[in-house]
Amino acid sequence: MQRTLGRSNIKVSALGMGCWTIGGPWKLTGGQAGWSTVDDNESLRSLNKALELGVTYFDTAANYGCGHSERLLGQAFKGRRDKVVITTKFGYAVDEAAREVTLYGPSEELSDVSPHVRADLEQSLRRLQTDYIDVYLLHVWGLEIGRALEVREVLEDLVREGKIRAYGWSTDRTDAIKTFAAVPGCSVVEQQLNVLDGNMELLTLCEELNLASVNRAPLGMGMLTGKYTPASTFADDDVRAHARWFAGLTDGKPNREWIDALKAIREVLTNGGRTLAQGALAWIWAISEKTVPIPGFRTVKQVEENSRAMEFGPLTKEQLAQIDGILRRKA
Repeated sequence: MQRTLGRSNIKVSALGMGCWTIGGPWKLTGGQAGWSTVDDNESLRSLNKALELGVTYFDTAANYGCGHSERLLGQAFKGRRDKVVITTKFGYAVDEAAREVTLYGPSEELSDVSPHVRADLEQSLRRLQTDYIDVYLLHVWGLEIGRALEVREVLEDLVREGKIRAYGWSTDRTDAIKTFAAVPGCSVVEQQLNVLDGNMELLTLCEELNLASVNRAPLGMGMLTGKYTPASTFADDDVRAHARWFAGLTDGKPNREWIDALKAIREVLTNGGRTLAQGALAWIWAISEKTVPIPGFRTVKQVEENSRAMEFGPLTKEQLAQIDGILRRKA
C-alpha cells in the first residue's frame, strides 16, 4: 500500500512509524513528555524490521528524547537514506544534555520561532546524518497564526534551497491550516486521528486542499490495542501518566468510555483475522485516501503487527457504517 504526501507528490508506504516512543525520557517545560526508558538496540532492530516489511515513512521530532529519536533514525538508515522518507519537527529550544525542551517565548502562542528555524534544521540534519529533510513540520500546536506565517516564509526559502522537500504543521486547528496552507510548499498536516477521536473537519479540509493527513495517536496512545483496562497505570516517566490533554486517558488511566466503545466495535475491527490494532489502522485508511497513520512502537513485535495491517488493507464502506451505527454517530 502506498500514499502520496499531498501536493509534494512524495510517495510513502500507507503506514508510517511514529518515533516519539523511542526517544526515551525527556521533559517539556518541566513536565514529563517521553515514554519511559527505552532499549536502543530494540529500537534499532524495530526500525530495520519496519523497512524490511515495507514501511518507508518515519516521523520524528527534535523534541523526542531531545534529539535521541532523530539520532537513532540517523544510525539506522545511514547509507540507506534514499530508501526512506523522513518527517521531523521543530519550534522549541532543545537542550540535549539536560533532556529538557522549552519554548522560544513567553507562551506557546507567542513563541518567537522564525529566527530559530535554520539553526533548528541544521541540528536535525546533524542528528539524522542527512543533508535534507523530506517533510519539515512546525511542531508548536498553538502558535499564533501571524507568527506561523513568519515561519512559513523561512520554510518557503528552505524548499527553494533544497534543504527540505516539503513542509507543514502539526496542529488540529482548522482555521490555522486554512491560512497556513495557502501556498504550494505546504503539503502535510499532522493531526490527532483514530476511530474514537479526531477533527473530521480538518480531515475534510485536507481533502479539499490536497494535503496529506498524517495521523498521530492512531492507536489512541495504546488505548485501542486491547491491552489495557480502566485499572491500568503507567510509570511516572511515561507521558501517559500525565497526558490530561488526551481524551483516551482520565487521571493517568485508560478512559472507561473508550474501553467500552472499543469492546462494542471489536468484532467489526477484527473481522477477517485482523488484530484490534490492525483494525484501528484499517479504519483510518478507509475514511480517506489522504491519511497516513503513524503508530508508535517500542518493540519489533509491535512493528510486525502494525506493518502487517497493510496486508489486510482498509475496512469496507459497510464496516465503516457498522462502526458509526454502533457508536451512534453520523457517517
